[in-house]
Amino acid sequence: MLGFEQTQLTLAAMGASGSWAWNIGENSLDVDERFAALYGLDAGEALTGLPAEAFFKAIHPADRARIKIAVAGMMAGAELFSKEFRIVTPGGTTLWMHGRGQCELDDYDQPRRFIGLLVDVTERKRAEERLRIAQTAGGVGTFEFVDGHATAAVSAEFCRLLGLHPASVLPVQTINAVLAPGAQPILPDARSSHVPETLDAEFEIIRNDDGQRRWIARRGEILPEGSGYRLIGVIYDVTKSRAMESALRDLNETLEERVHQEVVERQQTEEALRQAQKLEAIGQLTGGVAHDFNNLLMAISSSLALLSKRLPDDPSLTRLIDNALQGAERGAALTQRMLAFARRQDLSPEQIAVPELLAGMRELAQRTLGPSWPLDFRWSEDLPAVLADPNQLEMALINLLVNARDAVPRGGPISIHADLTTVEAGELTDLAPGRYVRISVIDRGSGMDAETLARATEPFFTTKGVGKGTGLGLSMIHGLARQLEGTFTLQSAIGQGTSATLWLPESRHATPSPGAAPAQPSPPVARHNLNILAVDDDSLILMNTAAFLEDLGHCVWEAASGADALQIIRATPDLDLLITDHAMPNMTGVQLAEQAVSERPGLPVILATGYGEVPTDSMLRVVKLGKPFSQAELEDAINRAMSE
Repeated sequence: MLGFEQTQLTLAAMGASGSWAWNIGENSLDVDERFAALYGLDAGEALTGLPAEAFFKAIHPADRARIKIAVAGMMAGAELFSKEFRIVTPGGTTLWMHGRGQCELDDYDQPRRFIGLLVDVTERKRAEERLRIAQTAGGVGTFEFVDGHATAAVSAEFCRLLGLHPASVLPVQTINAVLAPGAQPILPDARSSHVPETLDAEFEIIRNDDGQRRWIARRGEILPEGSGYRLIGVIYDVTKSRAMESALRDLNETLEERVHQEVVERQQTEEALRQAQKLEAIGQLTGGVAHDFNNLLMAISSSLALLSKRLPDDPSLTRLIDNALQGAERGAALTQRMLAFARRQDLSPEQIAVPELLAGMRELAQRTLGPSWPLDFRWSEDLPAVLADPNQLEMALINLLVNARDAVPRGGPISIHADLTTVEAGELTDLAPGRYVRISVIDRGSGMDAETLARATEPFFTTKGVGKGTGLGLSMIHGLARQLEGTFTLQSAIGQGTSATLWLPESRHATPSPGAAPAQPSPPVARHNLNILAVDDDSLILMNTAAFLEDLGHCVWEAASGADALQIIRATPDLDLLITDHAMPNMTGVQLAEQAVSERPGLPVILATGYGEVPTDSMLRVVKLGKPFSQAELEDAINRAMSE
């Protein structure tokens, strides 16, 4: 195929009105000077490297969408682009162009360049229009006007179209009087020395007889007449066609707007996906850190517990060890919250005394928000219990508090109120009648307008900047409330703050008392020394677990891997119990337990894990023991395993 420069010379010889080369990979346009003149590009402007959208710049709005579709089809595989369309020149003249072109392909048969030319076919289109008018059965009025005259010869149909009384000759002033304000004259005034360039025009009139607004098209010829000129032409009603063009133009604009909207929505969806992936990555990282931290706490707390049994009865030493153990317990509580955030915990609904939950999270919540946002907790001590997962509920409330803080960036009080209310049938959407505990987080921040409020719980919707919010927090809270057979509501107004409320149904079971004793451990099994295999790839944890077990009077075998453990199991027929870590290389604790039980049916198994969740969908029955665990918790797990 010819290069672009050779193509330009060839097209010039053919009388083409302009040519272009669209570099598809770069999405840029090279044009010649004739194309630039038609499109109103500055003569001094570079004619290479133009944005590809410049190709559509001068195309008539009614034709633009059609040509865009044709170009897209050609680039997608059509062999040839060949279309007629209108362009509007910088001077406002409408010209008809025949565009022809095709794609150059690269070595992989993919479009590389789209080269083509424009040919002016305006005269042909006008001749076709005159022929069409001449063949029209009716509805066409004729006129003849001579330069310098104040009147024009017209037909009866001409008069009817303008709503004028029938006459063979009419004053030009009378003819032009039917024009709508701002419209160009139908015929030039006798005093005007301006000769029209073309008779092709459309103008709006207000019919003289009935006042109807109509659109009239004028077509004709300009002929020499002595030292002046003569106008011979026709007029006809184009109101319907203009309405159709207007509708098509509106449709094109709507389509372009819709395409733009879909592009924006796709970008938003991609950004939301990136945020969700980022959240998942953070969750995995948090879960991994919590797991490793639990292992460290296990080594520390078990060592301290064993040390406390071997030290002399010295109050000062006992106090120091107790302080260290309390610090380890606080660290363990922190890892539980990290695991809840990472969704690496078993979510088990239980009876929750809301006052105890709120009191327990007060210190954490205040540290999370900072001193500039003082918290005001208010509740009734006789609130009934609710059935929920405490870690989930606590994380939901922390999330709401963080949102409230962000709504008051300069600081200010934030309230958490809990009360009991009765909901009647139909009073609240999607909420069954009954008694509900309401927990509200209230701020006096910027608030939300009605549109934002309506979308606030939609997944991925956020008013925060890019990277500052996933848009998942409120939707997750709403989902939590619905899972618990309650609901989540928001009340807000610009400048009046926001109230976010969780509605949780009153539990059917008895309310736990504020000072309720902890659950009793499993009853001890008959006292005798057990043969126990302890497995953990962390040598510190393995050593301390074995020390715990030996201190309880059991006989212990130790293994640092699943493979070593299987060898011991096969060599020790009188083994009573297997205690294994889960996250080990090569063979996980679950895989080890499944293999051990298949070889030794009925062997009790305790699965110790630094993750909060049961990391398996296996049907294998195990007793789960979360790290870090105390000697008492280990003993209770042994009792449960042996009892089951």
